[in-house]
Amino acid sequence: MTTVGFIGSGNLGITVARLAIEAGHQVVLSNSRGPETLADTAAELGPQASAATSREAAAAGDLIVVTVPVKAFPNLPAAALAGKTVIDTCNYGVERDGHILELDGTSLTSSELLLRYLPGATLVKAFNNIFFKHLLSLARPAGAPDRSYLPIAGDSAAAKAAATEFLDSIGYGVVDAGPLADSWRQEAGTPVWGTPYGPYSNELGQPVGADAIRAALATARR
Repeated sequence: MTTVGFIGSGNLGITVARLAIEAGHQVVLSNSRGPETLADTAAELGPQASAATSREAAAAGDLIVVTVPVKAFPNLPAAALAGKTVIDTCNYGVERDGHILELDGTSLTSSELLLRYLPGATLVKAFNNIFFKHLLSLARPAGAPDRSYLPIAGDSAAAKAAATEFLDSIGYGVVDAGPLADSWRQEAGTPVWGTPYGPYSNELGQPVGADAIRAALATARR
C-alpha cells in the first residue's frame, strides 16, 4: 500500500484519488484553500482519505500528485517535496495562467518549468492528456483486453518505474514518451491529448491501446 499525497484536489486530482483508494492506497488531499474545505470530500471518499495542508500532504506521501495551475508553481512546498517522486498532471493555458514567455515558445516544457521550482524532486508527466471522466471510466485490471494506456515522460528511470507501478495499480498501462524535454508531445493540443479517448460528450470514453498512443505521440508537431 502506498500513501499518495495530492497537491491540488480538483476534478482530475479527486479522480486519481478515487482510483487510488479503490486500488487500496491511502490518499492525503490538499488544496490552496485549506484542509477544512476538503473535509466533506475526504469523508465521502472514506477512511483511506484525509485532508491536510499542501506541506503535510507532501510530507506524508510516498508518491505525490501535483494538479495545480501552472501559475501556482512558485507556491508549491519545494522543501517538503525534496526527495519525492512527483507526478505532474498540469497543463499550461494562457487564459488561466497568463503568458509565460518560455512556455509560449519552444525552449521549455511546463514540466521542465515545474522542475525549476522543485529541484530536489524527481518528476514524471502523466494524467495530463485525459479527461477526468474518461480516466475514471476506462480503468481496467492488468490483462484486460480493453485496457487503456497513458503516456508518461520523465528523466529518472526510478521515478518512471514508481509511476508505472502506480498507474498499473489503478488500472492503466503506460507508454514511455521519453524525457521531460519531450513531454510537449502530450501537452494540450497534441494528437494524444484527449482525442484518442473520445469526445467529452461521451463520458464513458473509448479504450486506447499502447500502439495508438505511440502513433499519436509520433505525429506530434510543435
